[in-house]
Amino acid sequence: MRTQDHHAYPTHWEADVVLRDGGTAQIRPITPEDAQRLVSFYEHVSDESKYYRFFAPYPRLSDRDVHRFTHHDYVDRVGLAAIVGDEFIATVRYDRIDGNGRSATAPADEAEVAFLVQDDHQGRGVASALLEHVAAVARERDIRRFAAEVLPANTKMIKVFTDAGYTQQRSFEDGVVRLEFDLEPTDRSLAVMRAREQRAEARSVQRLLAPGSVAVIGAGRAPGGVGRTVLRNLLDGGFTGRTYAVNHAFPEGRTLLEPEGVPAHRSLDTVEEPVDLAVVAVPAGQVPAVVADCGEHGVQGLVVLSAGYAESGPGGRARQRDLVRQARTYGMRVIGPNAFGVINTAEGVRLNASLSPQLPNPGRLGLFTQSGAIGIALLSGLNRGGAGLSSLAGIAGISTFVSVGNRADVSGNDLLQYWYDDPQTDVALMYLESIGNPRKFTRLAKRTAAVKPVVVVKGGRHRGSAPPGHAVPTTRIPDATVSDLLRQAGVIRVDTVTELADAGVLLASQPLPAGSRVAVLGNSESLCLLTYDACLTEGLRPLPPRDLTTAATPGDFRGALTEALADEACDAVIVTAIPWVGDTRAADLAAAVREAAAEAPVPGAAKPVAVVHLEIPELAAALAGPRDEVAPGTPRIPAYPAAERAVRALAEAVRYARWRREAAEPGRVPEYDDIDEAGAAADIEVLLAPADGAPRPEPTAPDGIPGEAGVEEAGVELSAADTQRLLARYGVDVLPALPAPDPDTAVRAAGRLGFPVALKPTAPHLRHRTDLGGVRLDLGGEAELRRAHAELTDYLGPPEELGLVVQRMAPRGIDTVVRAAIDPAAGAVLSFGLAGAPSELLGDTAHRLVPATDRDAAGLIRSIRTAPLLFGWRGSKPVDTAALEELLLRVSRLVDDHPEVVAIDLEPVVVAQRGLSVLGASARLAPPPVRTDLGPRHLPAY
Repeated sequence: MRTQDHHAYPTHWEADVVLRDGGTAQIRPITPEDAQRLVSFYEHVSDESKYYRFFAPYPRLSDRDVHRFTHHDYVDRVGLAAIVGDEFIATVRYDRIDGNGRSATAPADEAEVAFLVQDDHQGRGVASALLEHVAAVARERDIRRFAAEVLPANTKMIKVFTDAGYTQQRSFEDGVVRLEFDLEPTDRSLAVMRAREQRAEARSVQRLLAPGSVAVIGAGRAPGGVGRTVLRNLLDGGFTGRTYAVNHAFPEGRTLLEPEGVPAHRSLDTVEEPVDLAVVAVPAGQVPAVVADCGEHGVQGLVVLSAGYAESGPGGRARQRDLVRQARTYGMRVIGPNAFGVINTAEGVRLNASLSPQLPNPGRLGLFTQSGAIGIALLSGLNRGGAGLSSLAGIAGISTFVSVGNRADVSGNDLLQYWYDDPQTDVALMYLESIGNPRKFTRLAKRTAAVKPVVVVKGGRHRGSAPPGHAVPTTRIPDATVSDLLRQAGVIRVDTVTELADAGVLLASQPLPAGSRVAVLGNSESLCLLTYDACLTEGLRPLPPRDLTTAATPGDFRGALTEALADEACDAVIVTAIPWVGDTRAADLAAAVREAAAEAPVPGAAKPVAVVHLEIPELAAALAGPRDEVAPGTPRIPAYPAAERAVRALAEAVRYARWRREAAEPGRVPEYDDIDEAGAAADIEVLLAPADGAPRPEPTAPDGIPGEAGVEEAGVELSAADTQRLLARYGVDVLPALPAPDPDTAVRAAGRLGFPVALKPTAPHLRHRTDLGGVRLDLGGEAELRRAHAELTDYLGPPEELGLVVQRMAPRGIDTVVRAAIDPAAGAVLSFGLAGAPSELLGDTAHRLVPATDRDAAGLIRSIRTAPLLFGWRGSKPVDTAALEELLLRVSRLVDDHPEVVAIDLEPVVVAQRGLSVLGASARLAPPPVRTDLGPRHLPAY
């Protein structure tokens, strides 16, 4: 914990950003040491741009100007610069002003803002990025409004302001356009920022995946070795661009590397043409010099295959940080280090800059992995039938493949940005071992899943098992919670790499099902029954199996499949097959199945078809079919060697299709007239204020950004009275509980509350422990209450240790628990379960991200396994789930409106047939964590 000095250099304002063209720049505060950089920058700005900035010819900066523009107090006067290669490319500054436009200090809440962008970098989105960051800085310094004066001819700058999405006013006076706009983020400004973020990050990935030229740095002098292997793979894959081999050990005078016939260079600076992508395959100690050469040559991105970084220990982690910082200094993005490489099968690119010996068949699957070994297995299985995926080989090819190794820079988030609107990719498959920014990942995954499936398998699911090469924020939430949050975002979460491929191939080759009704048919009653059972296990609704008998011909299969697809009571079909006696060929059966599947009986009502076969390996190959022998438009049918695999893949498709339909009509966050948001804010301000009047301390993030500390260690645990008052501001009433330190006090408390009452301890080690017999219920009179008090103190300990309280009896119902907590990595999470053993012993708890919508709340209480108890199980009366949903939404609103509320625990919440009662509540406050998902866009800090 530290006290913030506003006038100290604000390190947390430093950020790396991706610009519109996919390059990167650093944004940081300007300091007195930047005087020469500022002068040099100004000399490279055109006279026209200078005129637009100062409204008059201004050929050079005076010493006074330089001093003014480099000396700031970081409160009332702030200057930021965008930097590439240690040179300024743009600047922005604000000066706090009063209502008359004169220099001012707080509490004045308006500032004048001005930009200057070097002409060579105009059009790259530099000013837009600077505006986002300087606006965030201003809000931090309690500035609520910017004013800018712009010449009418400076249309580019006017567009920067008007396109930002802030609420603004425009006036024209004395030949100058004056723009004033509020800095409070709006839905439109956030949408604009995120759209720009998506375009920029997608473009940065596109530059890596579709280069016009590639240099392999570290290509060996003799065949073999990592660099030479990648070079060979590039050529064998038919890369359509230029290729160069670079190695400082090449003999003087060598111009070609044979037998490849590739131009050979001892250094990148002797390559006369531009180089878009560099594949780095040199020892880690030589990488910094290589990165510097690449940056000076204008290389746009790096694929670093070299090992010896964070996976090797603290020294390697420091080298990894330096690698990313150095690359970003030159505006380059990095895949790796310790990467396996990248692949793009597009006909106009045909890039295989990886260790995979073969360019995969082109297709509609985008594949991202954080493991080279998993990447090899998936490429082999999907392309050639390895890794136990022989039945799926050839069904769905690869559009793009990225294996990032240590994931120091480019991550799964970047690939989601790219795949979102990539026309060559229909399904995104991801093997993740860590999620660096879970908030951003769930946001991007939800947006991508709305247009194409995102299938994820996550390794390192247990705490402390993140790969040593990955620098990720600490998270306290268990894997089951992560799974819930991913599914809320529409992500298809699977457990194994095989399931990843099974689901991905089906989704890429088949239409989404309209429902969960499945027809099962085949030539084996036993295999049909196994498939039927598997459907029930996965929550599908199988129709009675249709046994075609072992004498079934390909024509019989075709006829049965045609009938099933035409049946309006069927949403999907699984065809099962066992080896037959006779001369029927697998190719004939495959042709019959494909032809039937191609004949959609109702336009727009196509249904998915999958095949389960036992010991007919040639059937899978025949269903895939050689690419030049399958007629255009003829579907490729996925075949699985086990019923469970096919059904599980289909079940994931059914759940995903249901999510897509529901996402098309999203829920809403309801408004409640009785919520007192301002009153709650005032209470929180008082409760968090230090007793001695000192400034409120800030939590410090692991990477130095204020506000991202583990909130569990910081903050204030509220008293019962303060908790009840805070909750009441949001319409959540807690049943009063009065202290009962002795029998007489207990009787007086019961008299105030009214009999019958409950007597229970509040000591932490006894709270909610009904199994210890520490709670006495339905005490109807004074004698019973006195006897219960004596029994508890004799049995559990003296009154001062128990913290006994008396509480009026609530209507009978189901005991539940409602919680909300802020995880430093995932954000605010709302949780629900039944109190006691179901949630504590069995882990039967469901979770949703905050803010929760009415649809989220309804789904939350229905997604736990013990949900039937709420809806009338075994003849019992249903409880008031509408009241429960409202409680969840009110708690969600409280945590979302006030990020200082880092934990809320309501237990138990007794839900009766009509209404509910909150019997216990606790809350914890802490300085609000920084909402990185609402702030200016930036790359992860290093």
